[in-house]
Amino acid sequence: MDGRRAVENLRALVRIPTVSRLDDGETDWEPFAAFRAELATRYPRAHASLDLELVDNHSMLFRWTGAGEGDPSILMAHYDVVAATNEGWEHPPFGGELVGEAGEDYVWGRGTLDDKSSLISILEGVETHLADGFTPDHDIYLSFGHNEETAGSGARVIVDLLEERGIRPALVLDEGGAVVEGIFPGVTEPIAVVGVSEKGILSLRLVVDQQGGHASTPPAFAATVRLARAIMRLNRKPFRKSFVPTNLEMIRTLGAHARQPLKWVFTNLWLSKLPLLGLFARLGDETNAMVRTTQVVTQLSGAQAANALPERAEAIVNIRIAIDSNVEESIAHVRRAIRDEAVQVEALHPTEPSPVSPTSGRAWELVKSTIEETFGGTIVTPYVMLGASDSRHFTRISEHVYRFSPFEMSKEERGTLHAKNERISVATFLCGVGFYTRLIGKL
Repeated sequence: MDGRRAVENLRALVRIPTVSRLDDGETDWEPFAAFRAELATRYPRAHASLDLELVDNHSMLFRWTGAGEGDPSILMAHYDVVAATNEGWEHPPFGGELVGEAGEDYVWGRGTLDDKSSLISILEGVETHLADGFTPDHDIYLSFGHNEETAGSGARVIVDLLEERGIRPALVLDEGGAVVEGIFPGVTEPIAVVGVSEKGILSLRLVVDQQGGHASTPPAFAATVRLARAIMRLNRKPFRKSFVPTNLEMIRTLGAHARQPLKWVFTNLWLSKLPLLGLFARLGDETNAMVRTTQVVTQLSGAQAANALPERAEAIVNIRIAIDSNVEESIAHVRRAIRDEAVQVEALHPTEPSPVSPTSGRAWELVKSTIEETFGGTIVTPYVMLGASDSRHFTRISEHVYRFSPFEMSKEERGTLHAKNERISVATFLCGVGFYTRLIGKL
């Protein structure tokens, strides 16, 4: 592996602003074409040896033909990013700058963690093996989506295509969990959290329609007031909390490495489960989200002018559905909490939670062993991914879908995802390259 070349490739591709928009008509597609062209220049062996299809106009599907028949593997990433401006960034979001901090080098920019680093790590591994004359035992597909951050249609159309061809992958690996520290009480070792499922996602539009007019003669209960009351009622009614089986497996796995007396608490769940459930709900935002469906109002709109009464007041509620619940139950909860028929509730882009992939068998062991070889001394545990990824579409054609980004991420670094100052350390990035290089060699 040529580490310096890999870092320069990452920097060059981060500089291309492949920002996806929810409305395709607002997306500038020229950077997407430029990204694909740059990719072909920087990874010539992969483009010469693998078959490439452009799916849904912009998503890339590579096929690396294996030596024999059998179910293929699919390695996933996406090359679109969320929007960013220079405001508030220490280094420009599309500068790809290499900056030294406390004796360690970082590449700064949008996509360094989410998710160009994974895409480039995969191609670095492919390029290395091609240079060595390696051929995988079975086909390997590389699925690189173009709108994971918005509609996810690229991945969905790729799944449609593979399903039509009768392809049932033995392993699907996408972005997701990472190598983290300090997230579980009593455990000092680094922890690799591998998503075996992910929450469903649902946005609800709350709407109040009312006669408009001049703001100088307001009614006692304007549309915005009724909407605000509905929001407050909803905020006071969190979803029920529970441990799903994956939560309990994670607690047992990590608890076995905890110091006493926490080790006893985590490994004797028949006694401690209920107190732990209450603790998780109170410990922090991440642990609370692990044990329940979450809801939050993310957008508000009202009148078009400061001196006009709103004829329509709207709010968007973003809901992440626990894997022991569903879309129907979530909508019913919101209606009960609001208790106002004048507030219309409209579901937008509902997606059910993903099925749970097994934590035994060849596919799981391939991922687990490769993590352990790459990140020595790391505890590998399953978990339920709190966000949504393109891999949710692939559960339609595979029972072995896992979500893991092979990078060490501090709490601060995780906080830069979809936020300011996103960056990745060079050492962390090169570990990701090593992970995919090892994994490809086993496929």
